[in-house]
Amino acid sequence: MKVSPSIAAANLMKLEEEVKKLESSGADSIHFDVMDGHFVPLLTIGVPFIEQMRKITKMPIDVHIMVTNPDHVFQDYLDAGADVLSFHQEVSLHPHRICMKIKDAGKKAGIALNPSTHWNTIEYLLPILDQVTIMSVNPGFSRQSHIPIVHKKIHELSKFRKENNLNFEIMVDGGVNAENVMTLKQLGTDIVVAGGAVFNFENYSEAIQKIKKASLKNA
Repeated sequence: MKVSPSIAAANLMKLEEEVKKLESSGADSIHFDVMDGHFVPLLTIGVPFIEQMRKITKMPIDVHIMVTNPDHVFQDYLDAGADVLSFHQEVSLHPHRICMKIKDAGKKAGIALNPSTHWNTIEYLLPILDQVTIMSVNPGFSRQSHIPIVHKKIHELSKFRKENNLNFEIMVDGGVNAENVMTLKQLGTDIVVAGGAVFNFENYSEAIQKIKKASLKNA
């Protein structure tokens, strides 16, 4: 199981220090949530923030843009240094075009789906996607409780991937911890976004290894 700590749950007053701690923690990437105050209630980090982070770390940067206008702004986040860029199918006008532009830039293209959005709404995009993010909370706030109803969605998507010999990774974002990660792994999850499950602990390496080891139980 890959673990991508969500920087939104870190100590925002010590972000460079937090990033440096993640570099030696065993994290597979750093997850950045961009919120515009329209698609989701909060207003958070944007392009300048990611540009600065790109300068201080070589870790893969996974950017999730929760914005109402991904067609107009996705290029800005690629230019800022995103290695993986995910946007929401619910508000995209031309998702195939965005995905191809991302891939043409040599980056990984991802789609994010809200809890109530069926995975089959992106069926025709799956052959070109590198990542599908299943939101297991309603996007907009960190440290929310995991919504188990999305487990059926993860299972169905994983089954479709196998039956059609597709290669995208399934990421689950929302309320993930060492207690539910084994179930998520068994359902077909490849990557989890972790907020409090990492940043609530003093030792990030121990917290991440706890998640990874828990995903292997009964495997």
